[in-house]
Amino acid sequence: MRIAGAPISWGVCEVPGWGHQMAPDRVLAEMRDAGLEATEFGPDGFLPAGPHERSALLKSYGLGAVGGFVPVVLHDPSRDPLADVERALAGFGDAGTLVLAAATGLHGYDERPALTDEGWRTLLTNLDRLAAYAAGLGVLATLHPHVGTVVEGPDEVDRVLTGSNVPLCLDTGHLLIGGTDPLELARAAPDRIAHVHLKDVDAELARRVRAGDLTYTEAVRDGIYRPLGDGDIDIPGIVGALTTAGYQGWYVMEQDTILGTEPAPGTGPVGDVLRSVAFMEAA
Repeated sequence: MRIAGAPISWGVCEVPGWGHQMAPDRVLAEMRDAGLEATEFGPDGFLPAGPHERSALLKSYGLGAVGGFVPVVLHDPSRDPLADVERALAGFGDAGTLVLAAATGLHGYDERPALTDEGWRTLLTNLDRLAAYAAGLGVLATLHPHVGTVVEGPDEVDRVLTGSNVPLCLDTGHLLIGGTDPLELARAAPDRIAHVHLKDVDAELARRVRAGDLTYTEAVRDGIYRPLGDGDIDIPGIVGALTTAGYQGWYVMEQDTILGTEPAPGTGPVGDVLRSVAFMEAA
């Protein structure tokens, strides 16, 4: 298994006002010390923009580069997402995975519009177009079903699977919160899964988000994401199903968090990361 990390596990997020943002030197050092092999890039500005500078920084901490999460508006006929993707890929260097999310155009992930048929046609066309563009650069594009984007729930995931050729990033947490069983999806469509974000989730908090009792941001602050093995998702079952199907991609551990202040040395999100690493090593 190729196990990587992501800055969001340290509270580093692209959403304005998300919380305290830890510095790259501490995050990368804690990733290295936790035994992670590589990382996704995190939001714009977290790592250097240039691919050589970015790669050199990661290598100085003994980390490889997986790729990056890139939320872009895909459904608006008046907006061309190619420029945003070109700009993101310019910093990828040797990293091979583009994780697209179908952004709403709004800030954050607490509200989202319903798409018209025209919006869906535009989104699906853009997905295939962007995947082909990325492939021409040697990068694999995936679509990340994500809470608070226009591809969140089961019907929307199915529409992407049937209406486009783009593979998915199987994010176990976002799928469950949005109403899709990630284990069922891993078993039903393993040939369409090209990247994995491993999250564990408190199912009761997920139910409250779906019911509208909590916003997504409130749920993250309340601890909806748990260290692997401490939540309600069958992580070993998902990994087993993908392994049986021949999956050979990355498993990126993500336990999204929101920080109020800088944690004291030796404390903070790294504790949950270490518990997740131990769970994966024992699984």
